[in-house]
Amino acid sequence: MAKKQAATVDNRHYDVVVAPVITEKSTLLSENNAVVFKVANEASKPEIKAAVEALFNVNVVSVNTLVTKGKTKKWKGKPYTRSDVKKAIVRLADGQSIDVTTGI
Repeated sequence: MAKKQAATVDNRHYDVVVAPVITEKSTLLSENNAVVFKVANEASKPEIKAAVEALFNVNVVSVNTLVTKGKTKKWKGKPYTRSDVKKAIVRLADGQSIDVTTGI
């Protein structure tokens, strides 16, 4: 496979990828060359792929997304709803990795 040119980083890319998700399950996914990110709710799969490739200079094989609906909770007896959260599971090409412990 030919080495890909580094994509130019646009400010929109920083708005798409919000934060890495560091949990026990997401750490297990790293064994399968996958990284989990919290992304903007309106971001599409092609936008997520372009943002990850531009920000981290890696080749993305696939992007799976899921939306966790906000739970209804109570605080001091009054109900409120947590915000919806969209996550993206980004699978990288073989031999590539992203160190999520460092900043962008």
